Amino acid sequence: MTDAPAHGFDTLQIHAGARPDPATGARQTPIYQTTAYVFRDADHAAALFNLQEVGFIYSRLTNPTVAVLQERIATLEGGVGAVCCSSGHAAQIMALFPLMMPGNNVVVSTRLYGGTVTQFTHTIKRFGWNAKFVDFDDLDAVKAACDDQTRAVFCEAIANPGGYITDLDAISAIADEAGVPLIVDNTSATPYLCRPIEHGATLVVHSTTKYLTGNGTVTGGCIVDSGKFDWSASDKFPSLSAPEPAYHGLKFHETFGALAFTFHGIAIGLRDLGMTMNPQAAHYTLMGTETLSLRMDRHVENAMKIAEWLENDPRIDYVTYAGLKSSPYNKRVEKICPRGAGGLFTFAVKGGYEACVKLVNSLEIFSHVANLGDTRSLIIHSASTTHRQLTEEQQVAAGAAPEVVRVSIGTENAEDLIADLDQALAKATA
Repeated sequence: MTDAPAHGFDTLQIHAGARPDPATGARQTPIYQTTAYVFRDADHAAALFNLQEVGFIYSRLTNPTVAVLQERIATLEGGVGAVCCSSGHAAQIMALFPLMMPGNNVVVSTRLYGGTVTQFTHTIKRFGWNAKFVDFDDLDAVKAACDDQTRAVFCEAIANPGGYITDLDAISAIADEAGVPLIVDNTSATPYLCRPIEHGATLVVHSTTKYLTGNGTVTGGCIVDSGKFDWSASDKFPSLSAPEPAYHGLKFHETFGALAFTFHGIAIGLRDLGMTMNPQAAHYTLMGTETLSLRMDRHVENAMKIAEWLENDPRIDYVTYAGLKSSPYNKRVEKICPRGAGGLFTFAVKGGYEACVKLVNSLEIFSHVANLGDTRSLIIHSASTTHRQLTEEQQVAAGAAPEVVRVSIGTENAEDLIADLDQALAKATA
């Protein structure tokens, strides 16, 4: 089908990128479980390897099933192209890979998933890169953190774990002034609730493991390219603007224009880093995207009911859900996430760390897992798990203080979830 602007989100989440299989007429996208593809002849092979023709070479680089998912996510996000990879963490490294050189830095929000904080605090230093952590509510501090070595600004649209909503318009203006791309992790919001490119983002990354797949079966990641950044405006991004030795001096931006980042992600990123998404994972995620809007509406509806109930419960100290009128970020919901504040938030249990542990151990419907975005409701005590490697100061800054638990509200009956929380809180605070 033609993905014309006239098509609505619900239509695109089912049809974008997908066509009946030309060989069999299969309506559902087949799983192309193959490592390699037969070339028509030697000239065809040479053209593919020279990036003179688009096609399939080897499944570390491109695969027909994965290609459908890439086109679908790019369409839903309003981007020109996308590169799928093995996980959300892989997507973050692949997003930075064409931008960074030893000595460069990325300015990042303090409100990030704990694994991302660890990745940016420790792991990227092995590449010679550095991260500057800043409170993104302090716009002057964000601006001051950008220097001559800054190559990107990074944040989450709806931050994990607290459900904090970033003022993407304000942050993108700072990134524009610094002449660097804004990278937004849109995992918790999905393109149904938030479209970061419309707020100035250059790149959007996802852990497709979460809401996009929605069933807790496979891991995956994706980087969506807005196609709007001028990679040749300065000498900051030689990987995209300067001659590439591995392709006989080809200049990605000059050759591929708006698709420069996407082509680099495949031809260099996947080729050399090998963070490939397997076709079966792509297939599961494609099936998940078909019901994305339906699920997200229910996630938001349930989250609002449960957050309001928790806020009025005397056993709870506070609730961070941005959908609540009491939230300092409630005014951003309409601007950044007009369809709702998502299904992820935290709440603090009176009784502290020990009460949180008892609560988690006493729940029956909620699953205690290190995941989010499932149709099932999930809970975790971040301070003892996902954010365990951080200092207490970092935990508090990230919204994962010791007295806090994170919930990912599923699509079950809200009344059943409230009853489960009620009985568990009774045991935890007895």
